[in-house]
Amino acid sequence: MRVGLFIPCYIDQFFPQVGLATVELLEQFGCEVEYPESQTCCGQPMANTGLLEQAKPLAKSYVSMFADFEYVVCPSGSCTAMVTHHYGDLFPPEDAGLKKVQENTFELTEFLTDVLKVENISAKFPYRVGLHNSCHGLRELRLGSASELMQNRFSKARQLLEQVEGIELVELSRIDECCGFGGTFAVSEEAVSCMMGNDRIHDHEEAGAQIITAGDMSCLMHLDGLLRRQKKPIQVMHIAEILTGATPSHLVTG
Repeated sequence: MRVGLFIPCYIDQFFPQVGLATVELLEQFGCEVEYPESQTCCGQPMANTGLLEQAKPLAKSYVSMFADFEYVVCPSGSCTAMVTHHYGDLFPPEDAGLKKVQENTFELTEFLTDVLKVENISAKFPYRVGLHNSCHGLRELRLGSASELMQNRFSKARQLLEQVEGIELVELSRIDECCGFGGTFAVSEEAVSCMMGNDRIHDHEEAGAQIITAGDMSCLMHLDGLLRRQKKPIQVMHIAEILTGATPSHLVTG
């Protein structure tokens, strides 16, 4: 299976280990992964601030670049949602190339569960893990229904994490709440953003999490900044890292 890999710009610049873990994971399940080196941003930052004209060249580049791939996989719910849910605002409605690329673009956990039908993750991760459900994944991509999440029964990420040997998924009290990042929201409403982030961290602390994971590194980047500034011991890791059995940088089993 030939897969085009789209890596969000912030992962490329700040968290390359997440991109490498994504490649390792896809290749483990038989995918032929190709990374078009001319890729840039999906255009989400521009679109989110109302600069649709500035987002259009990036969207057109994305569609042109990935038009010939059977599937496109992205380790980010927000960037995937930008392509599948919001590119329609940037293209003529009759654009056939857009429709094809939108149908073939998948968030990583969605691709693993719905396309590859993964049922056996051969990874070990003996730590207590709290799962943060990002807004884009939950509310736009529907990676887990709210009613089922509230009963801790189902999400695509949880379905995969439960296959990891030794992992202990801690139960949070508010599993569908925003981390407070929201891109430029964290800049324009800094105090509210930080309050929301600290609220999410407190929930993970109360549950006894050693690691906070998610499918969106943007959420984790926000939470990690708050954790480091307060010198708290909890670490953040993208789900791709856990599914490949990566070792946390400063935790021990226990």
